[in-house]
Amino acid sequence: MITTSDIFTISSQKQFEKIALQVFRFQYDNNQAYREFCQLLKTKKQDIKSLQQIPFLPIQFFKSHRVVSNYNPIQETFTSSGTTGMIASKHLVTDVSIYEESYRRGFSQFYGNIKDYTILALLPSYLEREGSSLIYMVRDLIALSNNSNSGFYLNQYDELIKKLIDLDHSGQNVILIGVTYALLDLIELNKFQLKNTIIMETGGMKGKRKEMIREELHEQLCIGFGVSTIHSEYGMTELLSQAYSLGNGVFECPPWMQILIRETEDALSYVANGKTGGINVIDLANINSCSFIATQDLGKKNPYNSFEVLGRFDNSDIRGCNLMVI
Repeated sequence: MITTSDIFTISSQKQFEKIALQVFRFQYDNNQAYREFCQLLKTKKQDIKSLQQIPFLPIQFFKSHRVVSNYNPIQETFTSSGTTGMIASKHLVTDVSIYEESYRRGFSQFYGNIKDYTILALLPSYLEREGSSLIYMVRDLIALSNNSNSGFYLNQYDELIKKLIDLDHSGQNVILIGVTYALLDLIELNKFQLKNTIIMETGGMKGKRKEMIREELHEQLCIGFGVSTIHSEYGMTELLSQAYSLGNGVFECPPWMQILIRETEDALSYVANGKTGGINVIDLANINSCSFIATQDLGKKNPYNSFEVLGRFDNSDIRGCNLMVI
């Protein structure tokens, strides 16, 4: 039986592959939607010997199927954002403590002790709806920072501008995590010269602004905030883990998460490093749901398991998964 301790203490590629194959067999046996998908592909559990042989569930299944690998009560239902009339994805979470451990460990790996930061969140479109996994994570990070200055901002731009300037001038380490269009709104109201603040964009114009390529977006944000790099978070409703970019749009995963890049014309084949294709995510924290998800994102993988997000498949819903259109 795989435990969360096994998942969160992975320290080598060999160990990752071993546990991933164990998780695959567990989910094949216990997740009806995933098993039926594998059977449609005529995949036999005993024949799967490598990561590349594992079937990746199309992310759209979270809109139409119950993607759960046990019969435990549902503790949280995370739902995707989207424009009016779109069917929302539903991620049924039977053990939300695994999500909490995943994002807490992930944050610590990339940024260190949460108590060293003031966390400011500018996530209006997420705050204004129910079921956002991003809001769940950021709310907890704000609480863990144990800092009276940490908090959410909806439309209080003047208050946020003053807070950012005051905290930065005081030498406090700040992370401002914001949805893309709101960060652009903020720098139209004020031009900053921040020295101690990390700007982290979570993607998504939410129909508020025209989509932009990442280079153009990050250039505007760097100029507007007076910083040298823009950080990014790559996560989505259907996952329980996040990848982070500390600049230049290059993302890295925590040890229990990996990316494979599939052929755009043949979903069962993979491309070499540096080639563009569809992003497949292995998220072992998703043990009670599905850990093998074929996203609608386009990207490319670099050496040492880093990757870049380049856009979306044309026919997919546009929603907040930290993507820039090509």
